[in-house]
This record gives sequence, C-alpha cells and structure tokens, in this order.
Amino acid sequence: MDVEVDHYKVLGLPSGEEGAKLTQNDIKKAYRAMALVLHPDKRPDDPDAPANFQSLMSSYEILKDVKARKLFDDLLRVKRDQQRRHLERDAKRQRMVSDLEARERSAFAPDAAARDRAEEERIARKLKEEIERIRKKHAEKGAATAFAPNRETGGVGKENVGGAKMGLDEEKMLKVSWENVGEGYTAERLRGLFSEFGEVEDVVIRGKKRGSALVVMATKDAAATATGTLLGDLSNPLLVIPLKPVSVTDAPPVQRPEEPDRLNNLVGAGYQSFEDSVLEKLKKAGQKKK
Repeated sequence: MDVEVDHYKVLGLPSGEEGAKLTQNDIKKAYRAMALVLHPDKRPDDPDAPANFQSLMSSYEILKDVKARKLFDDLLRVKRDQQRRHLERDAKRQRMVSDLEARERSAFAPDAAARDRAEEERIARKLKEEIERIRKKHAEKGAATAFAPNRETGGVGKENVGGAKMGLDEEKMLKVSWENVGEGYTAERLRGLFSEFGEVEDVVIRGKKRGSALVVMATKDAAATATGTLLGDLSNPLLVIPLKPVSVTDAPPVQRPEEPDRLNNLVGAGYQSFEDSVLEKLKKAGQKKK
C-alpha cells in the first residue's frame, strides 16, 4: 500500500490530530457510507470504480487494525512536524531577507543633510529662473513706459520719480517690487530688511496689482550693497534695483564670501512713477537732510 495515501481522507474522514481521535465505530460508519457510493454496482459506467473501491477497502483494513493505524498516525505526525519546521524555516528565511533588504536600503539611502542641500539648491535655482523671468518682463514693460506721460501727476514719470528736481540723491534710492501684494511686506518689514545694509532714511509703500516701494538709504554704499543682494522670502522674492545706477568710479565693491553664487547679479527694470503724495514726502525728507 502506498504510504503517501491519507487513509482517513479516502474514507472521507478528517485527518491529522483530529483523525487520530476517531473511534473504530466512526471509521466503520464512514467506510459503509463510502462503500455505498463507490461500489462498482453503483457506478457501472465508471471504469475506475473497481480500483477506487479496492482502495477504499485497503484504507479501511489499515485503519481498523490497531497496530497499523498507530503506525499510520505516527507517520502523519512526523510529516506534520516536518511541514511545520519547513514553514518556520521559510518564515525565518523571509524575515532574514527582509532585514537584509532593509539594511541595504538604509545603507544606500541618501544622507538627510545631502538631501536638504540638494533641495535648497533646487529651490534656489528655480528662484533664480523666476527672478530672471520677472526681470525680463519688467524690462520690456519699462522700455515702453520709461518716458511716458504720468497720468496721475501729469509729468514725465521717470524724471519725476528720480527726485532730481527735488534735490534728492538718486543714487541712495532703491526701487523695490514683489509679486504677491499683502503677503508680509510692510514699510516696517522692509525697513528692517534693508537696515542690515545700513541706515534707512525712509520707506514709501505703493501697491496696486503688484507690490512696490521706494527705499531711501542713508549712503550710496548701503544702497549699492543692498542692490541685487536682498532677496526677501523664497515664496515672494523681492526685486531691488537702484533708482539711478551708481557710476563705475563711485560704486563700492560688493563681496559676500559666505554666499559666492547667491543670485548676486540680480538687476531690475523701470516702473511707472509714484503718486504725487509719494513725491511730496520724498521732497520733504530731502529738505530736512539739508
């Protein structure tokens, strides 16, 4: 008889530990029930009926014999133990593989500091591209409006804004603009930002569709240092340009060794003149300095 055959299953009984607990009466009832189904007289059209019925009888003979059944139960128990150990080895092997893969991923994972540096460089690069785009857009707009009549004051925009007719030093004045109006840039905030480069004499805010301001520094050197250096917030960068470019002979050297390539070449474009109230305020400020 093939030792691989599960005689309990042949009789339609549960196998394993549950099968070992069955009584001889349980086994006899199961045999009789299966014999009624598998008997060749009940299956005249089945060519395998005689062989199947013979297998049923052989399994019954083994299970009804006490010694044979005990050996068969022991064989099933050994097979179950082997299968359990095999599953445990597979589970342990799988855990080892998972742990190894996790260690490999951890070993080859990018360093957090390096990832942060890369992210910072990416954002700075994108910011530089956006500032360049904004600069070009305003340069094109400024070329068309630099000498256009000022609809609000009736004067010539660029000349009146410069303050030359008011006696103010244009080389100390900076034009500042930003895209998102009302997001953090007040006169007090701008004064604090520009004070890092020197004393700030005055800040005048003007904002409609785009935020803008005029910042008057105490010295030309402070104005030149702040130009192209102050960027503001990454999400809402500042464009800082001189109202009147400093001459080559008067321009102080601007060196920031801690930021060797930090968007220091930022340049600006022309804007329309401020309102009469702004000009009047600058005029008064210039007269007080005399």
